[in-house]
Order: sequence, then structure tokens, then C-alpha cells
Amino acid sequence: MKKFYLCIIALTVFGCQQGLHPDFEGNKAMIEKFLELQGNEQDPQAQMDMIHPDLQWQPAFHGSKQIGKEAFGEYLMGWQTAMEDVTFTAQAYLPGVSNETGLPDGSVRAYGTWTGTHSASGKKWSLTTYHTWDFKDGKIIAGGDYFDAGGLMASLMPDESTTETAE
Repeated sequence: MKKFYLCIIALTVFGCQQGLHPDFEGNKAMIEKFLELQGNEQDPQAQMDMIHPDLQWQPAFHGSKQIGKEAFGEYLMGWQTAMEDVTFTAQAYLPGVSNETGLPDGSVRAYGTWTGTHSASGKKWSLTTYHTWDFKDGKIIAGGDYFDAGGLMASLMPDESTTETAE
């Protein structure tokens, strides 16, 4: 009987530990590559190959609605065109959980800092961000960017004193 109770306790303790979803490490590696590609601007098609056809993405700009795969490609290219020497430095990659069950589902969350140079103004910038990525069939199907995109863009505009001097 003592062994029976020990087994019940062991199952309860170890059975309730969630641990990482088996897909988390592979999905995290994909995201690290995706972010590297965004920064080096060398292969936009490789990024798009990681995207599920049914993507639903939340852009960072105030008031924006979720976008699909085609608009997402344009969104990425817009950032690549506007910025140079872009690097993402992660503070943490975290496993996400299912909204329905609260259990790990293989999704990836990241806190980090983007740095770069604005192409038009030459101003250097740094921005703390939060991103989410959900997966289906080994591809990114949903997620979003959460940071002050409007504030970043406003900070990169030419200074008024520079504009007045130029006129």
C-alpha cells in the first residue's frame, strides 16, 4: 500500500509539470533565423518561405488591423527599405501557451532590442520590443509585433532646426 501511495504522489508531482513543448526548440531556432534574415536583408524570400499561407499578423502601428501573408511581406520590406544595419538582440525567448488550455503549444515569444540606422535621415536608433509567433504545419501562422512604431518613426524625422536651416 505504501508503494501505491508513493506512485500516486510521484505521478501527481511529475505528471503536473508542463515542461517545454517538443516543438519549442525547433520553432525558436526558426525565429532566430527569421530575425537574422530581417536584419541582414539578404533573402526576403527565405523569410516568406517560413510563413503559412493563412497567416494572421498584427503589425506594430497604431490602429492597424491584422494582415495576411502578402501584406506581411510588404510590411517586412517596408522596414527593410527604411532601415539599415539592423540587429535584433534577444533578452529572452519564452515558450507560449495555448489560449484554450494554458499548456505549452510550441509557440515562441521574445523580448528584445532592435538597433539600426534610418536610411533617409542617417539617425541611429534602438527600440525595445515584444514579438509573438504561433505555428502550424512547421510555419508561422500568427503573431504580432508590439512596440511603439509610430514613436520610432517620429524620432527619426529630421530635426526642426535642421529643416529650418536648410530652407
